[in-house]
Amino acid sequence: MLNGGFTPERLYLIEGVPGSGKTTLAMQFLMEGLRQGETVLYVTLSETEHELQEVAASHGWSLDGMNIHELTPPHDSLDPDSHYTMFHPSEVELGDTTKRIIEQVRALRPKRMVFDSLAELRLLAGSPLRYRRQVLALKQYFVGQKCTVLLLDDCASAEHGLHVHTIVHGTVSLTQLNPEYGGDRRRLRITKFRGRRFAGGYHDYQIETGGLQVYPRLIAAEHRRDVVDEVVSTGSTELDSLFGGGLHRGTSTLFIGAAGTGKSSLATSIAVAAAKRGERTAIFTFDETVRALVTRSAGIGFDLERHIKDGAIHAEAVDPAELSPGEFAHRIRNVVEHNDVRTVVIDSLTGYLNAMPEDRFMLVQLHELLSYLSHRGVVTILISAQQGLIGQMSNVIDVSYLADSVVLLRYFESEGEVRQAISVLKKRTGGHERTIRPLAITPDGVVIGEPLRQFRGVLTGVPYDRNENPSDAPPK
Repeated sequence: MLNGGFTPERLYLIEGVPGSGKTTLAMQFLMEGLRQGETVLYVTLSETEHELQEVAASHGWSLDGMNIHELTPPHDSLDPDSHYTMFHPSEVELGDTTKRIIEQVRALRPKRMVFDSLAELRLLAGSPLRYRRQVLALKQYFVGQKCTVLLLDDCASAEHGLHVHTIVHGTVSLTQLNPEYGGDRRRLRITKFRGRRFAGGYHDYQIETGGLQVYPRLIAAEHRRDVVDEVVSTGSTELDSLFGGGLHRGTSTLFIGAAGTGKSSLATSIAVAAAKRGERTAIFTFDETVRALVTRSAGIGFDLERHIKDGAIHAEAVDPAELSPGEFAHRIRNVVEHNDVRTVVIDSLTGYLNAMPEDRFMLVQLHELLSYLSHRGVVTILISAQQGLIGQMSNVIDVSYLADSVVLLRYFESEGEVRQAISVLKKRTGGHERTIRPLAITPDGVVIGEPLRQFRGVLTGVPYDRNENPSDAPPK
């Protein structure tokens, strides 16, 4: 995101609401300095050393070697006979606090330093003018000491923070979202960084054991590469015929239809076919567990469990209530770039939609994700459920324009039975068969029959058989 990290010997502002991870990020920054053999200093006005030790212990860190300097109130600060406390906005206390900080810096000459927090310094300054001048003076002093400094601040007081934004070299803002259901969502944004390009916009992150885990926003244009124009088989001769020969590398295919029409089964058959020819596949399921996926696949003749154990298929159940869109994109990138996955199945887009705060953001992120997978030469299978069973159907969200190919699965009535039909409505990368074929899910797999040429009106759900009563045929 920062194209390498912080520019050394500069002043940076880390701002965020309480609980957003400012202290964790700051300690992570200092721990990296210790790992590189640097002298580091943590100056705290708001937390005690014991509290910082507890934070470090929760992440499995040892603060051995980290210099911690407390500027907390003295023990008699609550004594009513005390004339003033360290936190009273007086000239004496501001000067004393600054002097003690400078003494520590001169004695230790740290390469990295954290100042926690500016809210206390703001109270000591008393006025915005004195506060700005104090921060500016500290900036000039630290630059002369060749020290990289992180200033922590609460972004709740935005009008005060603006005085610091113009002084610091860069600003990282941490925010926290509280959805009505599910876990909290955290995002960070680099609002300023002088002298270097950075990845703008919001980036999802989590506070995990070991520090902040950031998931940079996916930018497909940064992953362009040459892709070999190759057609791969779906594993079914009839389905290949519908696609005009098969699926092209770097394309996305949307299976859309009512519940139970065979969308997931078709996607599984394509994944198994890829595994049989020696390619790796990843299946991300929002709507069922991996165990349910394996059991359902075994019932239609696919030994998915064996391919999972062999490592040919990576199956992962996704909880949209706990997983942010940024982390989901990161997981897909991880299996594509590190496991050489060549086929990705997302089942379904309804679950993916539930992970997004608003529909329009979901479409933009999905577009970036599909573009990225296209640049990597990955065959992508998307599944979307329609509302309704027979007759007029409706979509929860229309993503058909994003996919390179669209496959429609429908129920229709024939001879007192409810049957399924499949047809390819769209294919950008070449010609395709325009017929409507019957489809059946059997214990031996997915079976696609010959085109339903004797029927008219299959997509309405109640077709007419031309061979029965020509005089009763509906008007054309």
